Amino acid sequence: MELRYLFKKTKSVPGSENRKNEDQGPQTPQGLFHKCTKCGETIFSEELKRNLFVCPQCGGYFRMYAGTRIDSILDDGSFEEWDSDIKELNPLGTPGYEDKLERLREKTSLDEAVVTGKGLVNGYPVCLGVMDCRFMMASMGSVVGEKITRMFERATEEKLPVIIFTASGGARMQEGIISLMQMAKTSAAIKRHSDAGLLYVTVLTDPTTGGVTASFAMLGDIILAEPGALIGFAGPRVIEQTIGQKLPEGFQRSEFLLEHGFVDDIVTRSDMKDHLTDILKFHADKGSFKPEKTGKIKISKRSGKLTPWDKVMISRGKDRPVAEDYIKELFPDFIEFHGDRFVNDDKAVMGGIATFAGKAVTVIAESKGHDTKENIDRNFGMPSPDGYRKALRLMKQAEKFGRPVICFVDTPGAYCGLEAEERGQGEAIARNLYEMSSLKVPVLSIIISEAGSGGALAVAVSDEVWMFENAIYAILSPEGYASILWKDSKRASEAAAEMKLTAEDMKEKKIVEKIIAEPEDLCKDNIETVVAQLREGISGFIGNNLDFDGEELAKKRYDRYRSY
Repeated sequence: MELRYLFKKTKSVPGSENRKNEDQGPQTPQGLFHKCTKCGETIFSEELKRNLFVCPQCGGYFRMYAGTRIDSILDDGSFEEWDSDIKELNPLGTPGYEDKLERLREKTSLDEAVVTGKGLVNGYPVCLGVMDCRFMMASMGSVVGEKITRMFERATEEKLPVIIFTASGGARMQEGIISLMQMAKTSAAIKRHSDAGLLYVTVLTDPTTGGVTASFAMLGDIILAEPGALIGFAGPRVIEQTIGQKLPEGFQRSEFLLEHGFVDDIVTRSDMKDHLTDILKFHADKGSFKPEKTGKIKISKRSGKLTPWDKVMISRGKDRPVAEDYIKELFPDFIEFHGDRFVNDDKAVMGGIATFAGKAVTVIAESKGHDTKENIDRNFGMPSPDGYRKALRLMKQAEKFGRPVICFVDTPGAYCGLEAEERGQGEAIARNLYEMSSLKVPVLSIIISEAGSGGALAVAVSDEVWMFENAIYAILSPEGYASILWKDSKRASEAAAEMKLTAEDMKEKKIVEKIIAEPEDLCKDNIETVVAQLREGISGFIGNNLDFDGEELAKKRYDRYRSY
């Protein structure tokens, strides 16, 4: 990479004439010493550079030059820049615009507000775009839109993933409606890239606003953000002026977006290259699948026959392993993604990507947590509409990249609160059933404890359903069944027997294909006995379904449910 992007001195921070310093946060440093605008500490430039322009005192993020960012992400000497000579337009004939562009080129050594090209991330080839706020606050004009569009077109042709680090004040006012058209142009190019089954990752940095947010910034298959970045469509001051109210602390920051379901994760600069490498490896060609064999599995059984009510109580046991425990054992490289891309990140559903026997897979789990604090945080495993929409988002992503889907089912039922109804609980469950029925990748669902009603079925429309020996699967809880039919919830144990909700009942009715044997008093200390069965079983499931094309898988799944 040419050094022209790195440390060219300027008299002032570009963009400061348009934005107050407190709105910007720490700025890209110049000179021997630099002062952090968050904590006031004076920092040596070299120390700041070594720390990737993060204040070593308070952790405040300075904005990075495009070249510095490229150096921090790509392997040394691997960057090949593209399209640095596109002719600038002045479509509105705005007075002084061309002179301003020329002054900025001289001042920043940038040709425009985005640098695009190709390089390697720990050996993985990628197309990379990096926006730089020094150039007209990285506003999106015709050249920015053209460079990004050309990058996606070339990435599609060369079958390469794309990573973009966004930072922008939005549309470029001097280009008017032509700037607006760049939103549509870049989005259309991204759609073609996506339709080709290729990966797109966005990293949102401070600030990402306006038309960039409303186009390519929020269209990534995976969306990451730096800590504390300002991300939004309308800027905070515009919103405050419009509604006449003071905005709450942290509004439109990365953490706010994570909580509200719009980013997959917040990643620090020091971890960014490794995190991107992990994501890229899941989307690279993994070679042939190698099924695992564990040998004969011995399980110590309890004496005496358990009643259905016994199994209900065992399935609800406080020491019984939960989904996170199985994920940790089976998928040690699991990366969790967050959010439904609509309104929230429901912690009752967790999901992400991992590898299994060399094959990339998507893992989705209804999650109760281990203790009371986690139970409350995860709403006792009762998903909201946001949880089901997160699960479906990840399933559709798996379909795009050809990944098998492994679901862990463990819920007393879907959450039935006011907010769930307001956000469309019924529609969200229905949409999952609708889409899962025709997913063109193998889908396996494993009931590990409770599976209650449509709340369980919404992640269990699968090619195969397995069930732990002491798990239950029912239309509703035994207490609810007794209350509705007999007006007496105290008859729950009687209801459990009548409901036929055990694994043996499900196997007899061909609702499940496999029963996972359990040791006496299953807990984290003896979890390996069931993990061994799951490991061997999942190997067989994936191996048996890899040769089917998508249409065949969907037809088999349709026939499975058509038979009931």
